[in-house]
Amino acid sequence: MFEKAIIGMASLRIMSGTIEILAALLILRFNSVEKALVINSGLALVGPLVLLTTTTIGLLGMSDRLSMGKMFWIFAGIACIFIGVRGK
Repeated sequence: MFEKAIIGMASLRIMSGTIEILAALLILRFNSVEKALVINSGLALVGPLVLLTTTTIGLLGMSDRLSMGKMFWIFAGIACIFIGVRGK
């Protein structure tokens, strides 16, 4: 049997992948650079939300095995990712 956290994380990743595939199909269907950019911009919201949500679910699933210090470093690392990929 799988842990609830694993099922939640996997489900979110499957949903995210499905959204990505549907977006690619929409881009092909519309065959327009302008519409492709709009669709792609929408995907820019999905990726970070899935990252944060899956990480949170994983950390909640491990909360009994992680110290507060280690959780801080994990969240600090996620913050560094977002700062690093943020535009000027």
